[in-house]
Amino acid sequence: MKLSNIKEILPALDNVEFQLENGTYVQEHFHVTEVGVITKHFIDCGGTIRNEKVVNFQLWNANDFEHRLKPTKLLNIIKLSEEKLGMEDAEIEVEYQSETIGKYDLDFNGNHFILKNKQTACLAQDACGIPAEKQKVKLSDLNNACCTPNSGCC
Repeated sequence: MKLSNIKEILPALDNVEFQLENGTYVQEHFHVTEVGVITKHFIDCGGTIRNEKVVNFQLWNANDFEHRLKPTKLLNIIKLSEEKLGMEDAEIEVEYQSETIGKYDLDFNGNHFILKNKQTACLAQDACGIPAEKQKVKLSDLNNACCTPNSGCC
């Protein structure tokens, strides 16, 4: 989800709620402790130099159980971040503490935001020697597909 998407969604919400893909909700007294821009400049295993830029939200739970972040407050935090940091309309990445700090993509299901698990991947599969995955076929299926000597199919 891009920054422009969350800015369109927030005005229509009564509350800001986040849910992990496994169904667990982020505790409703969470804080957004950081909004920023993260730039990653790297080289992949194939030798290609790459640049990635994301808008980052950090969610944090404190012991102030009465705290509730309202959509208007989050919009104000985003506006301030855009002004002070010159943020572009980039994809949003959310940091949230579970066993360790997790990084998540953001989606919306019509009611609340979904923290989608991120996966690692090789960006240069053609250059790093990973064999292509072979199609798995049952040998018994191959026998049924072949012609027999007297079937008239050949």
